[in-house]
Amino acid sequence: MSLPNISHATARLDSDLLRTFLQVSSTGSFSKAAGRIFRSQSAVSLQMKQLEQLLGQTLFERHGRGVCLTPVAERLRPVALQVVSLLDQTAAELHASSLRGSLRLGIPDEYADSLLPSLIAQFACANPGVELAVRCSFSAGFPQALAADELDIAVHAPSSAIAGSTLLRREKTFWVASRHHRVHEQNPLPIALFDRDCWWRESALTSLDASGREYREVFSSESVSGIAAAVAAGVAVALMGEDSLREEFMRLTPQQGFPAMAESTLVLQVRDGLDSALSRALCELIRAAFGVGS
Repeated sequence: MSLPNISHATARLDSDLLRTFLQVSSTGSFSKAAGRIFRSQSAVSLQMKQLEQLLGQTLFERHGRGVCLTPVAERLRPVALQVVSLLDQTAAELHASSLRGSLRLGIPDEYADSLLPSLIAQFACANPGVELAVRCSFSAGFPQALAADELDIAVHAPSSAIAGSTLLRREKTFWVASRHHRVHEQNPLPIALFDRDCWWRESALTSLDASGREYREVFSSESVSGIAAAVAAGVAVALMGEDSLREEFMRLTPQQGFPAMAESTLVLQVRDGLDSALSRALCELIRAAFGVGS
């Protein structure tokens, strides 16, 4: 298959541009793609403009709050998938380690679609002799699982700093509601909460109590995806992290009666006493995925 007018551009295309293009094409949104690759929306837009200039073709057409692919982009997508896959496979084969053993990793469920598939694929290809068991769930229980020797490594959002952990990123949190419903104007206010004791739940209730607003819990879930579904359906408002927001959500402001909330921190924590080439290899991969140096 060939693409028009790119014979001189192909030599200058790099995999980073193609990877970002694939994220935009799969999400239909510059902002969602930015969240998946942990970059700003402006950085993604700049990369896609650079790619269009190299190809001399328009790749995206805006519609509503997202973008759709042009015919040229539709033809580029399978080529980009093939190129990126081949590069990843080659890199993995060249750097395949002789490590052996097993690791147990905890990852928050909100990263199941964005981070987890590529992370597992990269680690498995680079370390074929390692058995990686992954727990993908609500992360409030991960510190206890580490202490109980049920997990070796965990990515989670603690209520306060943890000695020895690595800060992966800071994330703003907001009260949010569906753009297509007026649920945030109801009294008492219907809210969705995590169904376990955790600092997210406590923070949400404390802020509402301080505001003096009447509320009622109408939905609970142990996962971020469950809370997001309740918000999207117009069932309730909820406290959510910026990375979990969808195009159909709107952020609620203090002017609307919703207090500004503190940032959430995401950390990488290793079980006490675990220091092996195996754990260091996985931690290095996780830090790289979040753009954090060693």
